[in-house]
Amino acid sequence: MKRFFFSGALACMAMGLVACGDDSSSSAPVEESSSSDTTPALASSESGGTEGSSSSSLLTSSSWSGAIGSSSADTSRVNSSSSLTGTSSSLAGEPGDTTRITYALRRFDGPLTNPHKGFTVPTEAAWTFDPGFEYGPHGSLNNGAWDLVTYGSGYQQWNKLNPAKGVYDWSELEELLDALSAHNMGYALRVFPYSPSFIRDDGTPEENYDWTPKYVYEEGAKKITARYKDNNANAAVPVWDDSVYLHYAKEFATALAAKCDGDPRIEYIDVRSFGEWGEWHVSNLDGSHMPSVEIQKDMLKHYASVFKKSLLVLPSDGYGDVYTYALSLGVTKRDDCLIGIPGTADSLVRAYEANMPTVAENCGGYAIMLNYTDVIPGGYLKWTPERWVDAIRTAHLTYYVLDQDFDDCGYRFYNDNKALADSMTKVLGYNFTVESAELLTVATPAAENSSDTASTLNITVRNTGVAPCFFDVYMVAEFVDSTGASLAQIGETVRIPKGTFKDESSQEFAFTYKVAAGKKNVATLPGVSVALSLYESEDAFRGGKDPTVRFDNEGLQKNNKLLLKP
Repeated sequence: MKRFFFSGALACMAMGLVACGDDSSSSAPVEESSSSDTTPALASSESGGTEGSSSSSLLTSSSWSGAIGSSSADTSRVNSSSSLTGTSSSLAGEPGDTTRITYALRRFDGPLTNPHKGFTVPTEAAWTFDPGFEYGPHGSLNNGAWDLVTYGSGYQQWNKLNPAKGVYDWSELEELLDALSAHNMGYALRVFPYSPSFIRDDGTPEENYDWTPKYVYEEGAKKITARYKDNNANAAVPVWDDSVYLHYAKEFATALAAKCDGDPRIEYIDVRSFGEWGEWHVSNLDGSHMPSVEIQKDMLKHYASVFKKSLLVLPSDGYGDVYTYALSLGVTKRDDCLIGIPGTADSLVRAYEANMPTVAENCGGYAIMLNYTDVIPGGYLKWTPERWVDAIRTAHLTYYVLDQDFDDCGYRFYNDNKALADSMTKVLGYNFTVESAELLTVATPAAENSSDTASTLNITVRNTGVAPCFFDVYMVAEFVDSTGASLAQIGETVRIPKGTFKDESSQEFAFTYKVAAGKKNVATLPGVSVALSLYESEDAFRGGKDPTVRFDNEGLQKNNKLLLKP
């Protein structure tokens, strides 16, 4: 467990309360914001000098290495679910006039959702949010599953997005993205070239299931006739390694990247270029064959070359050398056969160990999986609460489909498993809990009848989820008045780089606010409290926006700030 100080140099000098040495912990360091990559911390000022300022600004490059250190305290034994007695006291024998406030902390009671992690349900189109859709978030059934949903997911058809050569129609996708954004949700995008689910018989029109645009065939791409094993129907299938097909599949990827790469409404994008449902397999199409491993790698390489910002995901049946190559490109992995097939969750551990978020669905919808027979091989394991929890923990899941049935958007699942599902919102992905917090104020005599004052907030935070946070997080400490309005920032903004705050690890932070003798100390004003916040960017904090990431503690305000109480 690492300990970080902002500005810890003063705290160590004045009190000797914390260790300031280095250790060999493998935890990646939390970085202080600096002018090189973030906006400087706020400082309240007036004519004649600074009222209150962050002592972090006193740290030079030489003192910084000494300010990052390790504590010998075993914080793993802190029980974050129990209340810490709140006290405010003067400390005899301490240098100067010293007081300490210890804050009472409890875990948040109820489900806790946060961005860029969590559960999804299928969101086929913007009509999902129409009040007329009874299972939607505004529907007549008051479907509680939506309280857990943090992003939408679903598929788009290649031929609808790209109806003609060089022609793209993003209108329906835009409508869905806007609807999701209005509900504070992102979208996991999958574009299918083919969907055998709609093959009914030999006479089914090709456009019902072959979603490769017609112009691709008109340009010379070949297709074959294969037998759909599900009902023995004959169906047209693209030749997946045809050079014309590959050319236009890449051209579409380039257009999709120009449209979507870095769009904050996009959670991640599956690379769905080959096979049934774009899942990189043709197991149900007798006579169809996947392209070679080298062609599969080449498609991944192209996607990685045009998508510079958005997270890319390799579908279920990309295994072996293809999986290894995907990880080398920064492309993570999903699997759609959890619970039903033993050991499937283990397949995602490689992506987790490569410090990437993992993505999963189950073998089928919840209602279907309840009827599985538990006969292996030849069957599937039925859904049980124990298997569901084990899948989340084993795969260190960041993203998971609550239920993939389009018909009821998780309604039955949530009704049957509300308490369990609520609890797993705090397990899936990252989950930050403040385990201990105290404010230490030291008044040091500066001249006759006057004192300099330093207030240091020391906190311990634990990631109680099963995965790191895979985006930069900015932690802010503030003094606030009785209405929650900010009076002054305590110390500097702390940037926690993505992927560095590992699951089940604790880290300590110290924020120091200094007031020169004779200046107003907002920390001593009546009704003043301490608030902690987590932002997705420092610009959001500087712009006065509310934080979007929430701590797992009681005291969360409507604006998502955590109010600490003695």
